[in-house]
Amino acid sequence: MNTATQNYGATIARVSLGVVLIAHGLLKVLVFTIPGAVSYFESVGIPAIFIYLTLFGEFAGGTALLLGAYSRLSALLSMPILLGAVWVHSGNGWTFSSAGGGWEYPALLFVLAVIVALQGNGAFALRKLPFIDGLIPQSMKI
Repeated sequence: MNTATQNYGATIARVSLGVVLIAHGLLKVLVFTIPGAVSYFESVGIPAIFIYLTLFGEFAGGTALLLGAYSRLSALLSMPILLGAVWVHSGNGWTFSSAGGGWEYPALLFVLAVIVALQGNGAFALRKLPFIDGLIPQSMKI
């Protein structure tokens, strides 16, 4: 196995998941608006508080993934959001091009989160920088 190319692959997976999480958070805020997102969540039976938790998870988790800080933890914490998206879209059929979006894309994002959780930061991660990693207590390293 080539460790260098595995690290690059892990980086691509980590950054891809981070970008998508942030993009979906921005979509909810800038396009659907927060009141619109709250209305949608409530229309599918999800309490309004979950939109704020979802937005926090998408922005904080996506940013951590982009930076390569706590990537495994961020990927794990994104999984409930992604499973929720699979559930919300499950009634719309398989393909995401279906009306209302199917569940294939959220399911793929969930698998991507599993991959990041298993592989970790990869290359070019903030946690790989010696002066940053040295500031993190051993007990907090994941």
